[in-house]
Amino acid sequence: MENFDQIFTLLAEHEGIGLNTDILETGLLNILALVAILVFTGRDFLGSSLEERKTTIVQSVQDAEDRLNEAQKRLEESQKQLNQATLVISEIQNETLSTKKVLLEADAFQAKKDLKIRFERALVAFRSKERQIFLEIKQQIISLVLKRTVVRAQETFGPKERATALINDTINKLEGDLL
Repeated sequence: MENFDQIFTLLAEHEGIGLNTDILETGLLNILALVAILVFTGRDFLGSSLEERKTTIVQSVQDAEDRLNEAQKRLEESQKQLNQATLVISEIQNETLSTKKVLLEADAFQAKKDLKIRFERALVAFRSKERQIFLEIKQQIISLVLKRTVVRAQETFGPKERATALINDTINKLEGDLL
């Protein structure tokens, strides 16, 4: 700190800070010579260092462009593959749809065929049952007619034997005609 005080003391005694215009005394020539020597000797080192840096940068840019071109080629190839896959998927969907239609038509045809067979069987069973019922009703009607005829004949002719023989003959004739 003592030196610092001395500097201000010296400056105050000699009228402050001023500009020295004497070139030899200021060392300006020494500084210029030093700069010239540094530029002359350091030019090769600095130039080669800058040239290496430039080469590295150019190579990095070229590598980046190559990678970009390769990525674009892969992108185009991937897009082509995507388009092909889309076409294949579309074809598969169309084939699936047509196959479904064919299967549904085949199922519908088979169902119609099965229904027709079942209906025909039901119709045959119905007709058979109808015929059976008709025969049963016919038998019941004949039986009722015969019973009424017997009752009326008994009321009309009474307990006579001749009436009985006549009734039996009539019953036998009716029975033969109705069956």
